[in-house]
Amino acid sequence: MAESGAMQSMSAELTMQAVPNGGIVSALGKRMFGGESFFVSRFTNTTSRTLRVTIAQDIPGDIVEMPLHHGEEVVLQRGAYLGHAGDVQLKAAWAGFISWFSGEGLVHLRARSESTGTVYFGAYGAIIKRRIEEELKVDDGHLVAYDPALTLKVSLSGGLFASVFGGEGFVTRVIGTGDVYIQTRSVRGLAAWLNPKFR
Repeated sequence: MAESGAMQSMSAELTMQAVPNGGIVSALGKRMFGGESFFVSRFTNTTSRTLRVTIAQDIPGDIVEMPLHHGEEVVLQRGAYLGHAGDVQLKAAWAGFISWFSGEGLVHLRARSESTGTVYFGAYGAIIKRRIEEELKVDDGHLVAYDPALTLKVSLSGGLFASVFGGEGFVTRVIGTGDVYIQTRSVRGLAAWLNPKFR
């Protein structure tokens, strides 16, 4: 399964179908609130040989291949999901106003496997994996994925004066023990840099 338009190349013997992303109601919710496509592409190998499909993303940046086993789960931020293989269930879940306030959207996507599967997600720029033992502050728009055991909160980056005049403003506090994936670039930052050049 892959996001609509993510296929870069595929073996000629593969069959491809466009199907709703988890059913009509679920697909509509993921489209409206999660930033995902209403339809996804399903690739099927009906031969006895190993065939290949290659997926890519529209923006320049890393793609992470994450195996999931026996109840493992990862939370993906808006637009990060690219595809999955094997036993992976996708669920759009309410992220809360904290996530929205920090610029990450009201809904996030949960990818979970009860047996064995692989999920692929990407972001703008490089993706850095960090292990958190207590707390990490992440600037708005840089959080890509995280362990569901972690809690998100919003706070000022420092004191009021430093936060306002230092240009950082609000940050996302990721609290608990688990892994986070952070992108090195910000699409909003790119847009802010480009906009004045087109005036």
